[in-house]
Amino acid sequence: MEKKLPEGIKAALIDMDGVLYDSMPYHARSWHQLFFDLGVKNSNPDEYYLYEGMKGADTIGMILKRELGKETTEEERNEIYARKTNLFKHLGDAKPMPGAADMLKGLKKLGINTVLVTGSAQGTLLNSLNRDYPGFFPPERRVTALDVKNGKPHPEPYLRGVEKAGVDPSEVIVIENAPLGVRSGKAAGLFTIAVTTGPIPAETFEEEGADMIFPNMISFAEWLNNI
Repeated sequence: MEKKLPEGIKAALIDMDGVLYDSMPYHARSWHQLFFDLGVKNSNPDEYYLYEGMKGADTIGMILKRELGKETTEEERNEIYARKTNLFKHLGDAKPMPGAADMLKGLKKLGINTVLVTGSAQGTLLNSLNRDYPGFFPPERRVTALDVKNGKPHPEPYLRGVEKAGVDPSEVIVIENAPLGVRSGKAAGLFTIAVTTGPIPAETFEEEGADMIFPNMISFAEWLNNI
């Protein structure tokens, strides 16, 4: 597969966890601990990489219904998600993903604006964006779980990202590390780049229709900066 960006790209819609931050191991551990405490004893932390990009409340509803046959209200899911957020905080600060800063510099060099599109409402990371990536993600160029009704893999998050970017969909690329995120980007009709920063194999992203796949963020950043 030849690696080439479409002509006239003006904006990149960028996921946060696993793209800008090496935070997915913390998310996986906190999800695993949360569900263990709720009575789900047979899950594997790596499973939660597959659900990355979903709104937290949707993940909770899905797992509890599947594993325990339990229906939950929105209020219950929000209360449980607050517990998950607290577990995440106590695991420590997630570090910026190696290569992410160079990726952003490469996009800037190409004249491509950046928009955050995350399924997270994790305040600890959202508050770190200005510190770690100053100027790249101002509040008016962010889409979080609080801004959409339907999380990934629904196309709504990336359609909202296109609106925030203020450009035509043909002038946008998506940068993702999660299968559901790639599915969301493709469902929105957007050119979607996958970067395999976790345990999910490249073949899974091929099955989701990713237009380009890179083995890590460093290699993607190097490619961008050499265009």
